[in-house]
Amino acid sequence: MARSEFSFVWLLCACLVLCASCNSPAQKGTKQDQKYTPDIPEGWQALFNGNTLDNWEITSFGTEGPVKVSGGSIVINYGDGCSGITWTDTFPKVNYEVQLEARKMVGNDFFCGMTFPVNNDFCSLIVGGWGGPVVGLSSIDGVDASENETQVLKNFEKEVWYTIRLQVTETTIRAWIDVEKLVDFSYAGHKLSIRPEVSLSKPFGICTWMTSAELRNIAMRKIEGK
Repeated sequence: MARSEFSFVWLLCACLVLCASCNSPAQKGTKQDQKYTPDIPEGWQALFNGNTLDNWEITSFGTEGPVKVSGGSIVINYGDGCSGITWTDTFPKVNYEVQLEARKMVGNDFFCGMTFPVNNDFCSLIVGGWGGPVVGLSSIDGVDASENETQVLKNFEKEVWYTIRLQVTETTIRAWIDVEKLVDFSYAGHKLSIRPEVSLSKPFGICTWMTSAELRNIAMRKIEGK
C-alpha cells in the first residue's frame, strides 16, 4: 500500500471512530440525564422536584396545550383556553404560603392562574389577566379580579422571571410579586369563589389562559394563624 493510501485509510478510520463516539448512547444521554435541584428557601417544602411531574397531573380542561418538564421548569404551552397542572397530594386549607417563579413566554393573558383553598372555599390569584396587566382575586362576591377591589394593574415583560408568593390565613389573603405586595384582602363577610373554567384546578392548581409560561421553584410552607 502506498504511503498516501495508508494516510487516507488511517484518517477515514479516525473519523469513523470520532463519529461513533459522538453518537454513542452515553453522549446522547448526558443532557437528558441531567438532574435539576430546585432553589427552595429554608423551611419550605418543594412541590416540584425540577425533573418530573410527581404529585402533579396535567389538567384535562379540554382546551389545554401540551405540558412538559424541561430544563428544571414546568413548561405550559398555550391551548384554546386554560392549560395547566393540578396538585394530587394533600394540601392545607388555611394558614399556608405558596411561592413560585413564573415567566410568560408566548401570549398576552394570564401566565399564572393559581387556584387555592381558603377553608372550605376556593379562590384564584390571577397574574397578568385580561389582556396582560391585571393582578387580583377571582372571584369576590361573584365579581372577577378585573372588576373587584383586589384589582391591581402591573406590566409584565415576556421571558422575565417573577417571584409570586401567596399567603392564606384565617382572615386574610395576601399576594406579593417579587417584593411588592399587590393583594391584601380581608375576606370575612365576603363570598369567595372561582370561575367555572378553573374548577378542575381544585384543590390547588396553576394554569394559563391562551398563553405559554414556565414555572419553577414551586414551594409551600405552613404558617401560624394570623
